[in-house]
Amino acid sequence: MRPHVIVNTAMSADGKLSTRERRQVKISGVQDFNRVDRLKAGSDAVMVGIGTVLADDPSLTVKADECRNNRIKRGVDEHPVRIVVDSHARIPSDAKVLHKGPGKRIIAVSEQADEKKVAQLRTLATVIIAGDERVNLVQLMDALGTLGIRRVMVEGGGTLIAGLIADDLVDEIYTFVGNIIIGGKDAPTLADGEGFIREAEFCQLTLLESRKIEQGVLLHWNVEH
Repeated sequence: MRPHVIVNTAMSADGKLSTRERRQVKISGVQDFNRVDRLKAGSDAVMVGIGTVLADDPSLTVKADECRNNRIKRGVDEHPVRIVVDSHARIPSDAKVLHKGPGKRIIAVSEQADEKKVAQLRTLATVIIAGDERVNLVQLMDALGTLGIRRVMVEGGGTLIAGLIADDLVDEIYTFVGNIIIGGKDAPTLADGEGFIREAEFCQLTLLESRKIEQGVLLHWNVEH
């Protein structure tokens, strides 16, 4: 059984995740950070693409003591499994996601990844090889399901999210829309990649909830399959 996949993003009012230079921008505030932390703590795994790791060097850990303690009480690790989709094994060996906080890590690579780098990564994480030149996301999700991962939170970036949507692997989307405009035709959006051409291909959503948080609005969508 494939995991239930939840995408969570914060975007500007014009739909940008960061600047055209991929520089991280503060879009939401404390209330939304806390919401994201709870969502993360309630997931079996949190996933990002290699672009996010190279740009932001996130740890993907649960921040609040209460959330970590609740996970421990449930009999699971204090942090969810951290997954990086990295087709060509470009992740630096000192990346925070590989070292900060206890718990399991998974690096998903393709057959084209350098064998020496893959061998090095195996000393730091579980490596899943899926796909020839790029990670096959369907194969990856199937593999995660066999590992008992039932709920995956995806935090970015736009290329990974676009790939998951294109492969019909996303079930829910949370978008916090902040009160800033970033601009730039090359700035990343929620779903980058090639995009869809025909309306019949468009990903259809049902709005489950909208609510004001601080100076922005949180939209919770269900993805129609």
